[in-house]
Amino acid sequence: MNDQSGRIAALIQKASETHRTVYRITDGDDPGWASWYADCLVNLSGLPQILGITRVRSELVWLLVSLDREYARTNPGPPWAQWYAGRIAGHFSPTAGYRRPVIGGQP
Repeated sequence: MNDQSGRIAALIQKASETHRTVYRITDGDDPGWASWYADCLVNLSGLPQILGITRVRSELVWLLVSLDREYARTNPGPPWAQWYAGRIAGHFSPTAGYRRPVIGGQP
């Protein structure tokens, strides 16, 4: 795991701990978990700065749901936060072809 992925994994782990505290009353049940995590990671952490991009909340919600399904299906070896972090970094990497969304014709 590279430095960027490690920093992202730390943010995900912190968000996980906060989520667990906030949703303790429902035993962690949160059908909108991906939206909660995306909001926390985009607005309350350094994720945009680590990735070098501006807000990408809706795309991150989609990515988190996709990663959750893939993680459950494949059961990879690394802990989930590390595994998600590497894929988030890869997804938003310019070398992977990520480009900032164009809104209203303005990049």
